[in-house]
Amino acid sequence: MKYEYLLHQPYFSESTSASLNSSNYLQNQGSNLVTITETQTKEPAKPPFIKRILFVDDDADITLTFKAGLDRYHYGGKKRFEIYAYTDPLLVVKEFKPHFYDLLLTDINMPSMNGFELCEKILELDVNIRICFMTALVINIRALREVYMNISFGCFIEKPVSIEYLINRLSAELD
Repeated sequence: MKYEYLLHQPYFSESTSASLNSSNYLQNQGSNLVTITETQTKEPAKPPFIKRILFVDDDADITLTFKAGLDRYHYGGKKRFEIYAYTDPLLVVKEFKPHFYDLLLTDINMPSMNGFELCEKILELDVNIRICFMTALVINIRALREVYMNISFGCFIEKPVSIEYLINRLSAELD
C-alpha cells in the first residue's frame, strides 16, 4: 500500500523533509497536514452491474455454447455477465485470481479433477466466491455432504439446460 502526503508548500522545507521518516511526524505537524490519500494497485475496475463468472466444463462444445449465450445477455441495455471459460480444472486452479470472480459455475464430472475437488481448491483461495454445480447425472446431496463437508450445495443445475434458465438461475444466485 502506498501513501501520498500532500502538504502546504510554505511549510514544507528541507528541515521538515528529514523528519518525514519519523514515526511522530504526523503528530508533530498539526495543521500542516492537508490531506492523506491512500492509493492501492488493483485489478481494473469493472462496471458495477457486470458479474464475473468463472465457467469450467471439460466439454469444449458446452463451454463455447454457454459462454456465447451468457456473453450476449444484456439487462436494461447493459451487459450482465463477463464469462471466463475453461475446459481444464487444473489450469483454473493454476490461473485463479482471488477476489476477481463473483461465481464459479462448474461441471461435476471432469477427467482430471471433479467439480467438488475444484470447488475445495478454489475456496481455499477465495472464500467469498459463490458456487454453482452442473451435472447430467442424478446426485445424492446427503451423501455428498458427508464426503465434502466444507462445501455448500445450494446451487445445482441439471443438464441439459437452456440458456434462458441458466441466465435466470445465475442472476438469482448473484443478486
